[in-house]
Amino acid sequence: MEDSLVEYGARRVIITITAILCALLEIVDSTIVNVALNEMKGNLGSTLSEVGWVITAYAIGNVIVVPMTSWLSQQFGRRNYFAASIIIFTVFSFLCGNADNIWELVFFRLCQGIGGGALLVTSQTIITESYPIEKRSMAQAIYGLGVIIGPTLGPPLGGYIVDNFSWPYIFYINIPIGIAATLMTLQFIKSPKYAEKRKASDVDWLGIALLAVTVGSLQYILERGHEEDWFASGWIVIFTVSAVLGFILFLWRELTFKYPIVELRVLKNSNLRIGTVMSFVLGFGLYGSTFIVPLYTQSILGWTALESGALMIPAALTTAFMMPIIGKLLSKGVKQQILVSLGLFTFFVYSFWGYKILTPDTGKDAFFWMLMVRGAGLGLLFIPITSLSLSTLKGQEIGQGAAFTGMMRQLGGSFGIAAITTFIANASQKYRVNLVSHLDSNDFDVQQRLAGLKASFMAKGMTPDAAMNAAYKMLDLTVTKQATVLSYMDVFLYLGIAFLICIPFILLVKERKSKEKIDLSGVH
Repeated sequence: MEDSLVEYGARRVIITITAILCALLEIVDSTIVNVALNEMKGNLGSTLSEVGWVITAYAIGNVIVVPMTSWLSQQFGRRNYFAASIIIFTVFSFLCGNADNIWELVFFRLCQGIGGGALLVTSQTIITESYPIEKRSMAQAIYGLGVIIGPTLGPPLGGYIVDNFSWPYIFYINIPIGIAATLMTLQFIKSPKYAEKRKASDVDWLGIALLAVTVGSLQYILERGHEEDWFASGWIVIFTVSAVLGFILFLWRELTFKYPIVELRVLKNSNLRIGTVMSFVLGFGLYGSTFIVPLYTQSILGWTALESGALMIPAALTTAFMMPIIGKLLSKGVKQQILVSLGLFTFFVYSFWGYKILTPDTGKDAFFWMLMVRGAGLGLLFIPITSLSLSTLKGQEIGQGAAFTGMMRQLGGSFGIAAITTFIANASQKYRVNLVSHLDSNDFDVQQRLAGLKASFMAKGMTPDAAMNAAYKMLDLTVTKQATVLSYMDVFLYLGIAFLICIPFILLVKERKSKEKIDLSGVH
């Protein structure tokens, strides 16, 4: 039975392309919007924190649906569910582009996220199952390409579209791809028969509700916590309580109900448990660092979205280049733990390097090799972690395992971004106070600096008073910028240390009993 899903020749190529297209659609869409937030803000007349919801809503939709994908595929048949997800995604992409106000857009993004959640996990399962066992590592490598290049393609593509067209086109671009992917899915993808459908009365409705409440609240806290000053906000407290209670009830429900919507028992598999935690760390590093480098180059160095997006491309190509090599190494029987530890160490090198080169005016060239190292590190982490998680699962468990690692990667990313934004805001306050205390207006250097600035502003035709005010403002901006750079440096340093700390834990992962070569990607 299991072999019936394995495809050969042109059909396999087409299925692989379809699945990767869908994974890319989903991932590019989660990052492409970041670049267009300013345009949307002006266009829809909303505040910065309102426009942030465009990203939040999508993430919430994603995270809620990902754990349920395995169950939904069984319920409706994989092919139908996959095609329906693409259609939902495409239709709401069109509606997003047509939204008239910010809350309409946010609602459509939520629905788009619900359609998109399936694309990532299901495409991973489809690719894995279309290849025979001995080629599985290659299959994971091919899928990994999509997942890692996706977040990198988003910003430059978004920047290009926003510069040359207008923001709705970042959504419209999904429509032709979505239509092509739907047709290809209906034509070529097969549905496995693992389990019978459930009657409506057997469906775990309470589990679905609890899952949505828990994960939705958690995602809300992470995305909005910083803006609303964490627990000072009544909403954050309410959502924290609902996330904790929801989680406890959800665990109880899933472990006692006859047909749970999320099969928690899969986590008895120790490799999957470790892989799930590592996926969280990977998400933290992948999305965290994809978020912080463009943020730094745009806010401190004043680059355009297109420039800062383009900066990330060589790193993504490095990863792309690494993937097949690592796939080969794994099929040859190199241990996953060793590759993952190497990857974590490489990430430490990257972070420490970042810590060393950041200044208020770092040049483009300084980033090149540092980001290449990041690309190599991601390549070393991605496939081995995925393979490690899924290597000892069989049949239906694969989809369930992939859903766990997928969800943890998403949540890791949200945690990473929430932690980084909060940290930067607090640390730059602290550094600013510290720096200001060293600026004494009687100090000779300070007076010279102010006199120089004042003279240059007067040369531009300002009155002496206005020039003096402008000079103080300039000095103030310089201090703020320095403080922000210092806090970015800290982020890099601490991220690096966090990756180093993970290494010993990875080396503790227990070996498989059997001596056969591990097939990564490992699933069936």
